[in-house]
Amino acid sequence: MANNSAPFGFSQYKGTGSLPTYEQVAMFADYNASAIFFGDPVFRNSDGSVYVTTPGTGTLAGVFVGCKYLSVAQKRTVWSNYWPGSDVASSNTVECYVVNDPNAQFLVQVGGSSSTGLTTADIGANVQFAYGTGSTATGVSGAYIVYNSQATTATLPFRVMAVPTDPPNAQGTQSGAYNYVVVAFNNVETKQLTGTV
Repeated sequence: MANNSAPFGFSQYKGTGSLPTYEQVAMFADYNASAIFFGDPVFRNSDGSVYVTTPGTGTLAGVFVGCKYLSVAQKRTVWSNYWPGSDVASSNTVECYVVNDPNAQFLVQVGGSSSTGLTTADIGANVQFAYGTGSTATGVSGAYIVYNSQATTATLPFRVMAVPTDPPNAQGTQSGAYNYVVVAFNNVETKQLTGTV
């Protein structure tokens, strides 16, 4: 059975912390920022806030995993797994939770090709991502690793660490298009950029 194209962003797979929070840290987003979904990679804006922008425009701040804000519509503090991009007063900011630990690893789907995915031969390569379309119903990201972005370029944001083997001796997903891989940060504020080995 072939894999379906159903990207879910960057889902925490391993890290130095423990469930359920791993090593997330508090950052903030501006009140009028674009929507940020659970599992979206985020960048640091010039004012210190985090936001989504065109991949490849800078160093990652980390991966977004939720937020807290004072809702104008609901008149109460809201804890949410995604930031809708509005619903706070213009003088307020949104407290965001971001995973930026240099040892963090994430499970993510490969997209950008309807016929080919990544294989164990791609382990160690640096790769680019794309945002896709997040779900306002679930708050989950639509981000994925872009097939054919594998390179030795040191500024690429992620490095392929593994092809999942869950259950043991299986690939976790079918080989070919839209398979899953495990990636780690390569280009994040808490980790020096490296080329591939």
